[in-house]
Amino acid sequence: MLQLLLTDPVAWGSILGILIMVIMCAYYAYMFIHNSADDKK
Repeated sequence: MLQLLLTDPVAWGSILGILIMVIMCAYYAYMFIHNSADDKK
């Protein structure tokens, strides 16, 4: 199963897309929390 994922370009595209979505969500969440913390000072 893992070998199939490593050799399938479609799987790589899906993984890359999901990874980008997770990173973007985490980045926006971090910025939102960071800005909220700054506003409280």
